[in-house]
Amino acid sequence: MVQRNKGNINLVLSGVVLFVLLFLAGCQTQENTTSKETTSTETTTTSQVESVEKGTVPTLFIHGYKGTVNSFKGMLERLETENKGQQEIVLTVDVNGNVQAQGALSKQATNPMVQVLFEDNENNEWNQTEWIRACLVYLQTTYQIDKVNIVGHSMGGVSGLRYLVTYGQEQALPQVEKFVALGAPFNDFVDDSGQGLAELLENGPAVVSSRYQDYQSLIGNLPSATKFLLIAGQLSETDLSDGTVPLNSALAVYALLKQHGNPVTEKVEEGEGASHSMLHENEEVDREVSQFLWDI
Repeated sequence: MVQRNKGNINLVLSGVVLFVLLFLAGCQTQENTTSKETTSTETTTTSQVESVEKGTVPTLFIHGYKGTVNSFKGMLERLETENKGQQEIVLTVDVNGNVQAQGALSKQATNPMVQVLFEDNENNEWNQTEWIRACLVYLQTTYQIDKVNIVGHSMGGVSGLRYLVTYGQEQALPQVEKFVALGAPFNDFVDDSGQGLAELLENGPAVVSSRYQDYQSLIGNLPSATKFLLIAGQLSETDLSDGTVPLNSALAVYALLKQHGNPVTEKVEEGEGASHSMLHENEEVDREVSQFLWDI
């Protein structure tokens, strides 16, 4: 009788031990499976990050009248801090159109940014047009760049558009994909506040300057594929300007560009951050520019 009880006890203990071993084996298998799943997920995530296409088109930032290296310094630093672009090179142009480069294009940077400086920062838009061309020739011959974007503040926007309507059809030069103008006096400083904004955007300025007439006569040279963003400042409901450039002047070429077939968007910044010298220091403008240029 005692022997039989011992046999039953041993049988029960053996069953318990077997159950525990099977349970532990199952837990280990589940842990390994979970570990494999986690590794697979991490690999997929890494693969997705690496597969994101980087923007490689350089963007030239051109200062305004009397502008310096500080003119776009803040915007460039903020865009870098937010990982939206990387400043790689500064191009300085002398009065003879000679280009000196500080830095280099690596062709590895995401949305490379190029700061353009004019040694004679008080010169006219016709000479600046030639200097912009010199910068593009430099980028093409040195790095075989065939596409660029341009961001111009004030006079930089005026000269940038004059470049496009003068040399836009030269296929040997890099083509301008996107163009941003910040507070650029396209109709000079004509203050026709009697014309409403809606009418301006539909028909163009009622009173035109010689600068605007030049754009009209040369518009045929502008590639219709170039996309435009025109940003203007309005200090208040009664001051329809950024303190320097009238609102209607900064948006004067909207209708002209649209009628020519160019995609064009306008944006009016309001309040203190809309003053002329603050447009390139305004974080809302940063967002508008990065969204337009890089969809980020």
